[in-house]
Amino acid sequence: MADTKGVSSRCLFAQFSSIETPGYVGFANLPNQVHRKSVKKGFEFTLMVVGESGLGKSTLVNSLFLTDLYPERIIPDAIEKQKQTVKLEASTVEIEERGVKLRLTVVDTPGFGDAIDNSNSFGAILEYIDEQYERFLRDESGLNRRNIVDNRIHCCFYFISPFGHGLKPLDVEFMKKLHSKVNIVPVIAKADCLTKKEILRLKCRIMQEIESHGIKIYPLPDCDSDEDEDYKEQVKQLKEAVPFAVCGANTLLEVKGKKVRGRLYPWGVVEVENPDHCDFIKLRTMLITHMQDLQEVTQEVHYENYRSDRLAKGIKGKENGVKAERDRDSTSQVVANSVLGEKDRILQEKEAELRRMQEMLAQMQARMQAQQ
Repeated sequence: MADTKGVSSRCLFAQFSSIETPGYVGFANLPNQVHRKSVKKGFEFTLMVVGESGLGKSTLVNSLFLTDLYPERIIPDAIEKQKQTVKLEASTVEIEERGVKLRLTVVDTPGFGDAIDNSNSFGAILEYIDEQYERFLRDESGLNRRNIVDNRIHCCFYFISPFGHGLKPLDVEFMKKLHSKVNIVPVIAKADCLTKKEILRLKCRIMQEIESHGIKIYPLPDCDSDEDEDYKEQVKQLKEAVPFAVCGANTLLEVKGKKVRGRLYPWGVVEVENPDHCDFIKLRTMLITHMQDLQEVTQEVHYENYRSDRLAKGIKGKENGVKAERDRDSTSQVVANSVLGEKDRILQEKEAELRRMQEMLAQMQARMQAQQ
């Protein structure tokens, strides 16, 4: 029995000795703790897609996340589109991959750019973004802060039509309205209808117009000096690919004995996941590898700007309220003084009239005495 205790004590001592090596504290294990906690909690991400109808927004989103977000969508005809206004539809799906859960919310904007007069196309979208910021601010200031659902827009894919020579006035106005509220990623839709030279020419033209109009799109963060060369090269290629020329497809085709997702044309197959055919892989890589940075920029830049403006307006409103209350007090005082002044005047007039009556009575008494 004693030998058993001795063996167990020696084993326990050996375990502690192996852990407590000289110069080792143990906080190097903290990232693993954060990783386990994050995986257990899951991740949230909200993506907004904006663009004219028929540019393949729904198809691209389904291709990116290998899901079907719009199984029962009804596409309106031309007559219905004339009366249709911009409305926002949020679709949420739970995606799990290798034990990691992602709560993905995609906000679509049907009706954008379809009307004859598109001057009011931005209003509903701006209002929706501000509503999500306001809701998060309210929840953050409330009592139950542990279970806050983050529905703020973390990224906005703006789809640009390939059938043109650059940005339309609607594209410029929209991005100028929203670039201070959300991370904008410009996307050239249906790029399979353009040649490589046409794509390069259109990309250069769009970037020139974005710069000339002072539009701020999402900037991919620079690499640290200690990053490996492969990652630096990947980020460099992603930066050069903006705006991403993409096409989407959910159909599986057989090409050279392999199943690929693509679009079948009379002259061949456009493979969605082939880097030589489009920038689909680069767009997905950008979104997945910079998902955390997109959330941080939303929190630290766009949300903080909204929060600062909101609090500044609240303080200004309080100051205006205090000033209005002071004005009301001073007005009340003036009214009270005027009422008191009116009473004093009436009282003085009555006193003067009473003195005149007393004088007249004294005179009458004096005359009566003189006659006697």
